[in-house]
Amino acid sequence: MRPGQSAIIIGAGFGGLALAIRLQSAGVATTIIEARDRPGGRAYVWRERGYVFDAGPTVITDPACLEELWALSGDTLSRDVDLIPVQPFYRLLWNDGTRFDYGNDDALLDAEIASLDPADVAGYARFLDYARGVYDEGYVKLGAVPFLNFGAMIKAAPALARYQAWQSVYAVVSRFVRNEKLRQALSFHTLLVGGNPMRTSSIYALIHQLEKQGGVWFARGGTNALVAGMAALFERLGGTLVLGDPVSAITHEGRRVSGVTTMGGRRLAADMVATNGDLVHSYGLIHGSAYAARRVASLRRKRFSPSLFVVHFGLRGSFPDIAHHSILFSDRYGPLLEDIYDRGRLAPDPSLYLHHPSATDPGMAPEGHSTFYALAPVPHLGKAPIDWVTEGPAYREQVLDRVQAMLIPDLRDRLDLCFHYTPEDFRDDLGAHLGSAFSLEPLLTQSAWFRAHNRDDHFANLYFVGAGTHPGAGIPGVVGSAKATAGLML
Repeated sequence: MRPGQSAIIIGAGFGGLALAIRLQSAGVATTIIEARDRPGGRAYVWRERGYVFDAGPTVITDPACLEELWALSGDTLSRDVDLIPVQPFYRLLWNDGTRFDYGNDDALLDAEIASLDPADVAGYARFLDYARGVYDEGYVKLGAVPFLNFGAMIKAAPALARYQAWQSVYAVVSRFVRNEKLRQALSFHTLLVGGNPMRTSSIYALIHQLEKQGGVWFARGGTNALVAGMAALFERLGGTLVLGDPVSAITHEGRRVSGVTTMGGRRLAADMVATNGDLVHSYGLIHGSAYAARRVASLRRKRFSPSLFVVHFGLRGSFPDIAHHSILFSDRYGPLLEDIYDRGRLAPDPSLYLHHPSATDPGMAPEGHSTFYALAPVPHLGKAPIDWVTEGPAYREQVLDRVQAMLIPDLRDRLDLCFHYTPEDFRDDLGAHLGSAFSLEPLLTQSAWFRAHNRDDHFANLYFVGAGTHPGAGIPGVVGSAKATAGLML
């Protein structure tokens, strides 16, 4: 690929923006077409009455993968984004009053582990050795490598076998530590990328090394500030960003795509097309293709990750004792996961991820106020066809009840602003199949070559980027997918 070529990218999520920056930095004239009124995809933002509510991902890890995007053109991430370290990484809370701070200060962490079970301090050290190994094999060596044929999987198989990748994260953690709360503390991370800890491949233990090595960060102004920085870099490089105009069709001739048409009447041609959109939705845009119809049918038979129910709320006052990131565990760890992933039951006792960005950046809320969101994993619409217009307000109260009972006894008295986001919103706003929040569930049989390929097998110049392709969801995952896809396009 040489300068003078052109590309269209559908969707301005993290994956689309990262891919666009790589292409534009290499001299490919790149246009992003985004359906919504601002970039970000799942990393959307709402601003109201001085509050800043990030819609989606809030945990930023591996800043080096972001710095690399700016370095492609001799620029620096710090020009556009101010990253702030977060400590502890997470505060974990259980109903019996147990509190566990997880971070990368070894002495503090060993003391926290010893408070649960002194015998598990040595076991945790052995677990970290394991996590370092799978990080090197699964992230450093393979995280940005496209799997276009089964032979690539065969080459990776010995390393996967050496780390017993067929075992779940929870099973591997349980080999090293015996305290049940610590097992939960070391396995819940897969939920942040849509995976069930009880069956997601143990390769995902690499997240621990990723966090320990690179830290956990927050972008001043919110995750949306990182999105805005990426968009600013892309446009500074000469890229074109079109907002508020959904793509209605991907045009094609023979075994090549030729461009896109949009709801607003645009007809754009390009040498290459890449999509950061939902897989089922994206293939559905290829009208009149029997191959694309078969792909849609095949994808619909796969296992998709759960959805999310998110309550955004602003409170009067400040809460210095509530960490930036908290996990509120249900007493039913395994059974709750079965409710979400298999039984399609809406749990009365959800585990919650509580995001408190004003703990790190007071500018996320009006003076004298605080910004929060409480996120509960819930079944996707294929598992539980719930009428969220009816059920949403009641479930919002259940979520607030959990936060009130565990952390903020006078929450209702302090409540200043509140709204929620449901699986139906994921479906309608983001085109997400079944309202899934993370695309395909990250099972071993839906990873690497078994995931959607970064380049389509039929249309030679159609590419995919984002959570649905290799390596998967999460900011480092989709930025890695952009590196893999860009390598093919260039």
